[in-house]
Amino acid sequence: MSAAQVVAVGLHRCGPGQPLLWVLGPCVIESHDLTLRVAERLAELARRLNLNVVFKASWDKANRTSGKSFRGPGLKDGLRTLAAVRERFGLPLTTDVHETAQVGPIAEVVDLLQIPAFLARQTDLVLAAGRTGRAVNVKKGQFMAPWDMRHVVAKMEEVGNANLLLTERGSTFGYGQLVSDLRAIPWMQDLGRPVIFDATHSVQKPGAAGDKSGGDRRMVPYLARAAVAAGCDGLFLETHPRPDEALSDGPNMIALDDLPALVERCLRIRKALED
Repeated sequence: MSAAQVVAVGLHRCGPGQPLLWVLGPCVIESHDLTLRVAERLAELARRLNLNVVFKASWDKANRTSGKSFRGPGLKDGLRTLAAVRERFGLPLTTDVHETAQVGPIAEVVDLLQIPAFLARQTDLVLAAGRTGRAVNVKKGQFMAPWDMRHVVAKMEEVGNANLLLTERGSTFGYGQLVSDLRAIPWMQDLGRPVIFDATHSVQKPGAAGDKSGGDRRMVPYLARAAVAAGCDGLFLETHPRPDEALSDGPNMIALDDLPALVERCLRIRKALED
């Protein structure tokens, strides 16, 4: 298998020979204060365990099941909150981009542009993100084979940006169900880019809760540990102080109080691989 290259995300490095990259945060910015409280806890965890943490929160959930679902504070207020996270806690940032017009303003604030799974094949969006020179994380579409992400790699190379992460987040399996094939991790690493495993969205049950998606957060630790054992370069985990009260993706998120134990178990697995 060919080795993936190392990608820079702010001051962090992700890829062969590098520590795990941790993309952590709530699904969506529910409020300015709540987001800062979560960021403070994650910054403390990063210091205590010497983690390379990138803080994640969406300013807009543009692909909600129902048009009546909470989407977020919008671009201006969302970027204000993310900038406050950086200023107060020094964490690198990532958030979603959905349209080409959003890329410029978001790239001014965040270190890593995230292209959602449903938009992985949106050529103009991928090219616009790549042209910023920022690191880009493209989530593999639930409808895509791992090796088809080679086209994303080629599009980024077309604009001269090699700072690309690929994220595995499960594949559609029948109706309202996803399945994770951990072979996707080495298959996508063969494309020459580091691979992140999204353990929280991989347990999602799309549209399974009527007017919203369901999920089974009990499965998150199993998949996270298995992905580390399979050699992923980083983990994506959404977390919330009270997931059952969250305004988006609550069934998939890890409770903030439960996150440190999961992180420590994953670090032990990673160390065992290196010994």
